[in-house]
Amino acid sequence: MCGSFTCSKNALIALNIIYILVSFILIGVAGYCRVASVVTNLAIVGGIIACGVFLFLLSLMGLIGAIRHHQVMLFFYMLILFLLFIIQFSIACACLAVTTEQQHQIALEGWRRAKVNIKIKTQTIFKCYGFENQTASPDDPLGGGVPYQNITECVQDGLNRCPLCWHILRKAINSSLKIVGGIGMFFSFTELLAVFMTHKYRQLWLPFKDRIPLY
Repeated sequence: MCGSFTCSKNALIALNIIYILVSFILIGVAGYCRVASVVTNLAIVGGIIACGVFLFLLSLMGLIGAIRHHQVMLFFYMLILFLLFIIQFSIACACLAVTTEQQHQIALEGWRRAKVNIKIKTQTIFKCYGFENQTASPDDPLGGGVPYQNITECVQDGLNRCPLCWHILRKAINSSLKIVGGIGMFFSFTELLAVFMTHKYRQLWLPFKDRIPLY
């Protein structure tokens, strides 16, 4: 770990630049996973997106504070970053802890509330038809919204060849939660490192040559 003022300053600047890149990774991956599970619209995945946006803004604050060695700005940066660690870690744990039964309930409620155009979009993207019952009426909340003949990807030799949507969505939801939860948890621990580095950096004296004279 750096012991000098310049080394600590450069390390903190580099870490905040990395956090800016990390924030884009969190937003991009979580956004992709949210689109991949069109019907479910997972709230906890949205939480990771919010953490990514907040981390980007906080990184800019930390970058300015590190360059200027601004005590007040660094203090609030350190405090807010620790709170962000708690929130992001909790959301990541929630993503990883969702059971198959809970995933099924989330997808079921999402399908019931989804509009017809969303159901059609989902069935077209994933090449599936119906949630758990392909013989249900299109008007049924768990039906496909339209006859299977309207999903051209499903029709082969005049028959419905598509699988049930739950079998497909289950894989998409599970992979989305695991990816988002794993990435969120990994980067949340690096935020503790930033808190420690900021605390140490604040205690270092500004080199005499860089001080602004009082007269």
